[in-house]
Amino acid sequence: MDFHRGLRNEEPEINLIPLIDVLLVIVIFLAVSTTYAKFAELKITLPKAAAEASQQKPVEIDVAVNERGQYFLDRQPIDARDAAALSAAMTAAAKGEKDPVIVIHADAQATHQSVVHVMEAARLSGYARITFATQSRG
Repeated sequence: MDFHRGLRNEEPEINLIPLIDVLLVIVIFLAVSTTYAKFAELKITLPKAAAEASQQKPVEIDVAVNERGQYFLDRQPIDARDAAALSAAMTAAAKGEKDPVIVIHADAQATHQSVVHVMEAARLSGYARITFATQSRG
């Protein structure tokens, strides 16, 4: 018996329109429900500076101490054995400048006490800016 005589053989087909509708609804739902990050801006008013034409270099007083304890003020030997005499020579070398920079050039073999005399003389003169000159090896 032939039961399939009058029936046509139809191929099964997939209908994509309902699938597209469902995906479109999902995309719209995600787009509406997503929160976007908002970046807060800080309003900052920065200070403004006006540069001066030129800054004056501070007056430097070079004090050198050799290994024998002799003092040289701006490359000129001075006869000072204590802090008071050295202070008077520093004040004269400052030429009225209020706060010069004292640069100490001490020999490696100079005694510690002779360098302390220079620092004490700067204190007696009222000079607080003291620096030491060094030499790099090479």
